[in-house]
This record gives sequence, structure tokens and C-alpha cells, in this order.
Amino acid sequence: MRAIQFTHYGEPTVLEPVELPRPEAGRGEVLVRVAGTTFNEVDASIRAGHLTQVFPVDLPHVPGIDVSGTVIAVGEGISAELVGQDIVAFLPMTRPGASAEYAVVPADLIAPAPRSISLPDAAALASSGLTAWQAIVEHGDVRAGQRVLVNGAGGGVGGFAVQLAAAAGATVIATASARSRDAVTSLGASQVIDYTTTSVVDAVTEPVDVVVNLVRTSPEQTAALVSLVKPGGVFVSTTTPGEVPPGADLRTVSILTRSDAAQLAHLAELVDAGELRVDVSAHYPLDELATVHALGEAGSLRGKVVLTPTREGVDDGDLR
Repeated sequence: MRAIQFTHYGEPTVLEPVELPRPEAGRGEVLVRVAGTTFNEVDASIRAGHLTQVFPVDLPHVPGIDVSGTVIAVGEGISAELVGQDIVAFLPMTRPGASAEYAVVPADLIAPAPRSISLPDAAALASSGLTAWQAIVEHGDVRAGQRVLVNGAGGGVGGFAVQLAAAAGATVIATASARSRDAVTSLGASQVIDYTTTSVVDAVTEPVDVVVNLVRTSPEQTAALVSLVKPGGVFVSTTTPGEVPPGADLRTVSILTRSDAAQLAHLAELVDAGELRVDVSAHYPLDELATVHALGEAGSLRGKVVLTPTREGVDDGDLR
């Protein structure tokens, strides 16, 4: 099969197209013909070697933590009824990923793919949708009438976070560059702060119930964001941890997103019900993964970017 892998850590150029044996599903696993995968900042951090202590991978490594596709074979202990089903999943960080024509996926992580969008685009829902759900619903406990600040709303997670908070009845304040303003507004933000020209702390004139921080911030920037949270509120971060100031009545939560098939299935249902939009800003062939990594590290991507394997001449053979 065609795949993209890196044999050593480094710049995006370490990502190279290769031919690998097609994997086989083991016990508790399914083999998926990949329709789409995505770019995530964590993919770039793993590739660069910044997360070797947190997410150690065996080299050479095939990246790609999001996958959508069709089950073409099952391993021991898994019902053959899954064969032919279109699925989506958030893969374990340290296992071989979905930047390939085929991927092995733990069966307990798969959810039915939404039917109202293309199967490749469904990959954009996995890790980003789960991160947003766990930030807004689980830890933020966002409710109607609250004020929510989403710092980093122009990214893939941010778009889902804005939608989920707005759907809960909250007033959403979002930070995004001018490039993402219209998209973030269309997703439900009541106010968009251009962080490239305006101080976020100065622009938020009233305390908020929830801050969701999705970008890397310095200790000083993080403390300033925490200071915006009203008593009884919560600061939720997927990046830099926040600290509760002495005597302050608020919570701080650091999220490490977990793969959750039930939550992902619910998110897919919301997509099919028209209540959640999957904002894919660009599509690339999988062979251009190195280019996409370079664009991502340069801050040139908006929303989610989907990569699709090309399979001219590829045959599933007797696994179909």
C-alpha cells in the first residue's frame, strides 16, 4: 500500500511517500480502507520530536490520528457485520496512523460516519470534534445565558467549540484572525476579536463564565486569560495549563483528549441532523502531507484540512 512515513524526527521534509505491506487486523481490530485523514498540530509536534516523552512512537512511523473510511476486514473477536460499514475514529497517538491507503483501527474506537457529508470530510470530525465536546460540554459545562470565550476559534477545534457553545445558548466571544472572521461568525460567534491587532484582555470588557484556550500561550498570557473568568467559572485549556490565583473562586482544567466512540457517534448524529457543521477549508492528496505540515507550522491553514489517498490501480483483493 501507499503510505507516508518518517524514519527520523525533524522538519516536514522528513515525511516521505513509501510502499508498505498492507496491515492486517488483529484481535479486537478492524482494517479500514482510508477515505480521509487530517492535519493536526499534534501530528506536527510528534513528527518534530517535541512529544517523545508524552507520545513515544516507533520509527519509522506513519502519522495521522484522524481516520474515515470503510471497514474491509475484521480481526478475531469482531463481528463480520462491520465489513462494508463507513466509519470514523480518533486513533491512538502512538500507533501507526491513517496517512496511508489502509489503517488498522481498534474496533472499540470506531463510530458510524455521518452520511450527510462526504466520507473523506468525516475524518475532520474525529479528534477536533471530541476535543471541543470534552472542553465545552464535559469540563466547561456550558449553559444557556453564559458568556464563553474561545481563544483560537479559527482552528479545527475552535470551530466546533464555537458551535457547541452557541448551540447550548451561550454568547460566544471568539478570537480569530481576519482570514477566519467570516467563518467563525457563521458558526455562531457573537463577537470576533482579531488577536493580531487587538489585545484580547482589553477587548473582553465583562467577565466570562468559561474560557476555552486552544492556542499555546505564555505564562503571562495564560494568567491574563484566567483573570477574565468570573467567580464560579472555569478556564479550560488544551495547551498551556492555567493556575487558580490565590483566593479566586474558579476552576482550571487541562484537557488531554480521549478517544470516545459514543461521543463521536453523537457528534456524527448532530452533523446529520444539521446541528453541527464540519468546516473543511482545503483538500490535498495524501502525497502532499509534507506541504500541509509546512503550511500548518507557518500558520497558513484555517479550519480543518483533509488529505485523501489516491488509489489508482489499488485492489482490496479478497478482502472486499
